[in-house]
Amino acid sequence: MTHVLVLRALGLGDLLTAVPALRGLRRAWPGSRVTLAAPAALGHWLASLGVVDDTVEVDGLEEHPRFLTAVGRPAVAVNLHGRGPQSHRLLARLGAGRLLAFASEEASHDGPPWRSDEHEVDRWIRLSTSAGGRATAEDLRLPEPGPRAGHVVVHPGAASASRCWPVDRWAAVAAALAAQGCRVVVTGTRAEAGRCAVVAGAAGVEDRCGRETFAALARTVGTARLLLSGDTGVAHLATAFGTPSVTLFGPVSPALWGPRVDGDVHRVLWRGGPQDLRPGNPHGNDVDERLAAIGVAEVIEEAERLLWDAQAVRGAPPPTTVADSSSSDA
Repeated sequence: MTHVLVLRALGLGDLLTAVPALRGLRRAWPGSRVTLAAPAALGHWLASLGVVDDTVEVDGLEEHPRFLTAVGRPAVAVNLHGRGPQSHRLLARLGAGRLLAFASEEASHDGPPWRSDEHEVDRWIRLSTSAGGRATAEDLRLPEPGPRAGHVVVHPGAASASRCWPVDRWAAVAAALAAQGCRVVVTGTRAEAGRCAVVAGAAGVEDRCGRETFAALARTVGTARLLLSGDTGVAHLATAFGTPSVTLFGPVSPALWGPRVDGDVHRVLWRGGPQDLRPGNPHGNDVDERLAAIGVAEVIEEAERLLWDAQAVRGAPPPTTVADSSSSDA
């Protein structure tokens, strides 16, 4: 049996964009054992869904002696982490029979060229197909975690301040949807508890921030009527599960990180130009100006359209129009 070791020691959104490539690698080496090197909770979750066979914990690219010994010497090492050279060199230490990775002059590796203007999903598909693995964006889909429920998820946080829409605007959106009769739940990580508490408290809705396991969060998003968030990991959960979503982008364009399937049930809001793919710092300490230019009223409008579309399919009436005082920009 061929042992394929895949490195993707990044967060939720990064991991989900690589799911088609992971499936392509399994097709490139049929009958192989695919081990994913990733943060433990995320890796075990994907293994439970059958996307990979097992996982070894790696969080970041610091030298990990346990990682180097735990995986042994795989037949194939695959770098789905980045362009190198640090990630290339870490995998090279495994002594694999083959290293599949993008070209890196610094790491003396010859592979497919890196393209900075390529969608993240397509980039890793291209790497896997270079090894003979069939994959398309349709491979993003994951098994639904349960039947569609009636709640709407508002996720106001993100890993960096530059991707966090102002919290008072999220509170206004949550309050407007709650006023229409939507059962709104606020989600987030423990580090985002302060932001979530402001949103939930101002809107008078349920706060689940930091109170769910990762599997429970996935179920909350995967069974929701609608997700509203910034450009962060849960938006990719919505793509994987087919949950309708409204995603607010900045400072990175949706042309690089937006949903790649089911365009009819996902709405993206972006104030950059078509050629401005990365006009700001995705790890910055201040909210990006393009994200800040998005107003409360337009977020509510897009949410209403998706809720109306879903209800129209079932023959139910559209949601009540939000009063002007609720939909004005905060």
